[in-house]
Amino acid sequence: MKQKLLLLLFLTLTLFAVEASAQQTTTLPLPKIGIDVGTADSPEDISVTLQLLLLLTVLSLAPSILIMTTSYLRIIIVFHFLKQALGTQQMPPSQLLAGVALFITFFIMAPTWSVVNDTALKPLMDGEITMEEAYDKGIEPVREFMFRQVRDEDLELFMSFTTLERPENKSELPTYILLPAFALSELRTGFIIGFFLFIPFLMMDMIVASVLLSMGMMMIPPMMIALPFKILLFVLVDGWNLIVGSVVRGFS
Repeated sequence: MKQKLLLLLFLTLTLFAVEASAQQTTTLPLPKIGIDVGTADSPEDISVTLQLLLLLTVLSLAPSILIMTTSYLRIIIVFHFLKQALGTQQMPPSQLLAGVALFITFFIMAPTWSVVNDTALKPLMDGEITMEEAYDKGIEPVREFMFRQVRDEDLELFMSFTTLERPENKSELPTYILLPAFALSELRTGFIIGFFLFIPFLMMDMIVASVLLSMGMMMIPPMMIALPFKILLFVLVDGWNLIVGSVVRGFS
């Protein structure tokens, strides 16, 4: 009799456990993610697929677009020239310089990106304009920024490689010509600033080398002795403030 009661109690508890598990499964379903590959039934399906592929391509190229169309290129070149001129091989780290250059780029590009947001992104998100209209309105502030920095010689260089007629105004110049011309101009400007950064530190190296030679200390590397004095000079003249201020004012 006791064995039958225990067996009945065990079966009852088992049924309750199964029912509770079924309820939990119903209330808390596990997520399922799937990717279907099939044939397109209409041209609209192909258009959506191409738009998705284009969006993924743009997202993968976003870092390159950020570097090539903003002030980041000039700033990072100047910072690396400064690091070489000081002679500090590991300080500051390259990741730190890249981060500082990125934040300064956000500061410089904030007015341009604000115009892009107001004229293109917000109307697109609200459904007031199409994707093509948003691109046409959003690219104009970026083109205007690049036109303020690009040299005419660089534009003429890339125009000479094409069979296009000479444009009468800026709006007729294709963006694919403006982009490499802007990058080339930024490289030139960054190297010019780097040259002027090297002059005072090079003079200090020459002075220290002359002093060591006159004292007969020819076995001591002059750069090792000059490094503390270069750092001291850079701190006394507030070098970071001067360099960053000059670079930012160059984009005004």
